[in-house]
Amino acid sequence: MSRLFWYPGHELLVEDIVRAEDCFVWDARGNEYVDLEGGVWCVSIGHGNPRILRAISDQAARIAHAGFNYSCAIVEKAAREVLSILGFNGGRCVLLCSGSEAVEFGVRVARMSIDRPLFLTMADSYFGAYGSASRRDESEWLLFDWFPCAGCERPGTCDSSCERWAAVPWDRIGGFLFEPGSSSGLVRFPPEKLIRSITRAVEKGGGLFLVNEVTTGIGRTGKWFGFQHYGVRPDIVAVGKGIGNGYPVSAAAFAAGVEERLAGREVKYAQSHQNDPLGAAVLVEVVRVIREEGLIERSMEISAELAGGLDKIRERTGRVREIRARGLMIAIEIDDDPDRSLTIRTHRELVRRGFLVGKRPNTNVLRLDPPLTIGRAEIEAFLAAFEDALRTN
Repeated sequence: MSRLFWYPGHELLVEDIVRAEDCFVWDARGNEYVDLEGGVWCVSIGHGNPRILRAISDQAARIAHAGFNYSCAIVEKAAREVLSILGFNGGRCVLLCSGSEAVEFGVRVARMSIDRPLFLTMADSYFGAYGSASRRDESEWLLFDWFPCAGCERPGTCDSSCERWAAVPWDRIGGFLFEPGSSSGLVRFPPEKLIRSITRAVEKGGGLFLVNEVTTGIGRTGKWFGFQHYGVRPDIVAVGKGIGNGYPVSAAAFAAGVEERLAGREVKYAQSHQNDPLGAAVLVEVVRVIREEGLIERSMEISAELAGGLDKIRERTGRVREIRARGLMIAIEIDDDPDRSLTIRTHRELVRRGFLVGKRPNTNVLRLDPPLTIGRAEIEAFLAAFEDALRTN
């Protein structure tokens, strides 16, 4: 891989993968690995899913890419699917290529709709590789440190009696962009009371509520979307990763009220693969597979077994500080030294034993985001290998 710019902070441990099927990948030497990371958390319904392969083949044989002046029915169908699972009746949708792009498109539309300078977000959020949401410049963004709120015992909703709440310039806040749980890959969940209070305050001020569901959406957390664990209703949602099962398609979706606020103004954004038919066909089939095969419901059963098994390992070994989980989005925080040597050794040992997991750069955190199709036998094998790796390293 000497001719590639590699992912910053990520160690290349297997460089010759040649084939993948469902939850397994194989390298050129015939070694088999259980993929508990789902690529970059993208493979929601298994590598090489036969229904997705058929959808790609069939659509590519018709038309894969369209231009600015023509389209086809599958693109409208994909938009309707996204709006349907969100409950955005009468809304609008645009299909794009990456989660970063979907988030940025949503932010751009929101800023067109609001005449206030600041957007609020949690300090530990990650929104993509480029654009305003990535930079989070202080002239445009207010970063709220929610960690002191995690143990708050104040009754009722958040209000000005809390000095941290009172410090927020609500009259300058035009929107709230929420990442419901990924926490820049560390898997942390802001308290429900705080999120509900913020959304009410923003709505009261005429602002918009945006959600980044690139990581937490499409069944990853045991519901279609991560925001559904908070009992809130967003105005704008960015979807990516799992919606394409490894194919680069994403979507930015807007509730009907957002379009009304645009008052007929065009969103001046166009790129070559916007609203492509091939990506649309993949998106439609991914949603169908998840719905028809009951994968969200099934994943909750599997996740309970996985998280429960990890918690027992934590108790038995004393080498795991914390397990943070919601559905099949799980962070394992290792009780490690400042050099994170145990985490590094455990990560390498798991790969050697045939299990691919994520390691967050410069942290003592391993992350699991397996396909929703992961089997119980693979979970049990991983738990045994993980405990042994902890004890022998």
